[in-house]
Amino acid sequence: MTGALPGADKGGRSLGALLLVTTPIRVLLNTTFRMVYPFLPAFSRGLGVPVETLTLLLAVRSGLGLSAPLFGLVPDRFGRRFAMTAGLWLFTGSVALAAAFPSLPTFVLALFGVSLAKLLFDPALLAYLGDRTPYARRGFVMALSELGWSGATLAGIPLLGLLLAGGDWRPPFLPLAALGALATFGVWRVVPPQGAPAPAQTRALFAGVADLFRSPVLLGAMGMGLLIALANEMLNVAYGQWMEGTFHLRVEALGASVIVIGLAELAGEAAVAALSDRLGKRRLVMLAGALSMLAYLGLPFIPDRLDLALAGVFLAYFAFETTIVGTLPLMSELHPEARGTLLSANFLFMALGRMAGATLGGALFGLGFAWVGGLAAALNALMLAILWRVV
Repeated sequence: MTGALPGADKGGRSLGALLLVTTPIRVLLNTTFRMVYPFLPAFSRGLGVPVETLTLLLAVRSGLGLSAPLFGLVPDRFGRRFAMTAGLWLFTGSVALAAAFPSLPTFVLALFGVSLAKLLFDPALLAYLGDRTPYARRGFVMALSELGWSGATLAGIPLLGLLLAGGDWRPPFLPLAALGALATFGVWRVVPPQGAPAPAQTRALFAGVADLFRSPVLLGAMGMGLLIALANEMLNVAYGQWMEGTFHLRVEALGASVIVIGLAELAGEAAVAALSDRLGKRRLVMLAGALSMLAYLGLPFIPDRLDLALAGVFLAYFAFETTIVGTLPLMSELHPEARGTLLSANFLFMALGRMAGATLGGALFGLGFAWVGGLAAALNALMLAILWRVV
């Protein structure tokens, strides 16, 4: 890594203090967003619906990302703090509804509400970090923020596994709602308010939004996000079924096995923090994307031994996390005039990828896990071609 964080923002608040507050918040959001994947069979049994129905709901949830550019206008137009706190209020309200009135409809509303909350919170935070951090240090700072992703896997999901061990899907939602309210207060305290932009700035903002879909470079960069997310989502929806079916793991063991994924993601984020600014953002993404392609290809052919399977899963998620986190600082500087909107539009393309991946992953897993790995590898090869020729 490259040393200490850059200094304070315009309000005198240090980026270190901001990350100390917002990284645990991202752990909370990501835990809630990701909890369905490893526990698909458990939620299926608790809600009384087939696994295929839940995978379809995940695909529909990913489709909500189609609205990402509209959400991306919020931090650019109304300020970073407004967008972050609005996202957290939406998160808190949706999970509180599921806690107070547990049913399949409120579970679905919570599932969708958490996704929309992330569409508000994540681009606003990344745009704020982009505003306050020089590009030469941005890989390091954004990788630290992404510890909220691996933290969800290492801490949040195993804890939820304990809450779900009794076979009831409802216990996690009340604690999640309480933590959401606390998170909202934390953001309000550490992120300074931002005044409304001048009319000329607003006109430039909307012109910048139009540029997103006219530039081959920006379209290519967002297409990369789509392909990376599509490949990983296929593995996400197949992972829990593969582990449970092949190794006959119970719910608690599935939650513990996800720690391996968390360690892989933590290692990937550390790799970006250590190498992105030194090696070069684009070069690191190319190396990690190539490794990801090889990992997807090899994972289905690992012998039926749990230790080897977990090693393969570690490699696949390490390569994926390094690839996807490595793209964030690269994206943040491609169109700084509408940084928040570009990052949100990138989430739109990633949502399209996850929507397609949830559908394809569930269907292909029925044919065999090798189909999932082979197509995921091909998608990463296409991503590398776009990065090499276009971005």
